[in-house]
Amino acid sequence: MQTYDLEADGLRGLNSALHAQSEDTTQTEWDIVNPKGSHAIAVGLNAPIEVTVNGSTGYYCAGMNQQATVKVKGSVGPGVAENMMSGTVIVEGDASQYAGATGHGGLLVIKGNASSRCGISMKGIDIVVHGNIGHMSAFMAQAGNLVVCGDAGDALGDSLYEARLFVRGSVKSLGADCIEKEMRPEHIEILKDLLARAGSDAKPEEFKRYGSARQLYNFDVDNAQAY
Repeated sequence: MQTYDLEADGLRGLNSALHAQSEDTTQTEWDIVNPKGSHAIAVGLNAPIEVTVNGSTGYYCAGMNQQATVKVKGSVGPGVAENMMSGTVIVEGDASQYAGATGHGGLLVIKGNASSRCGISMKGIDIVVHGNIGHMSAFMAQAGNLVVCGDAGDALGDSLYEARLFVRGSVKSLGADCIEKEMRPEHIEILKDLLARAGSDAKPEEFKRYGSARQLYNFDVDNAQAY
């Protein structure tokens, strides 16, 4: 295991070392100490390595991740796993705004709560939040799954496209064009797999599913004269 003291050796050196890793690397495990809320830790990784951050981070931790597994033993600032493509990011504490924003793939697990705009414009990422999420989460979410084991704030799924939202607790309000939908057997299976991968013991049957009513963006030829 490679141990890196972020306070002593600096962020540029850390990210340069991590970017130098490849699928053929032998330095597959990295332990980062003294992060002290630093921003942009472990961004742009593209190798099957495991990175553990021992403490809380600032904004954009593990952004643009590919292949890597990044675990944060603390809380994270805005934009964790932003634009993630693949791999896994696990936050043992809470997450600030727009966690997993624009993510295309991979799995983001937040074991605490997430703030506003969680999963905004998600494009295929899977996000599992063990606690609650804030307002405007999954705004314009296009694809992927957002699983919330707690409660959701105002305007959940506003202007939603085809992402699936699963909430076990209460939803303060739904956004434009977001409605509750039937939980069919295939959704139970999707949810069961995601909960298992995220280390949650919640039961899929306890969740409600929300999705797009498919009215906001549809062009209806019968109303062509109105456009």
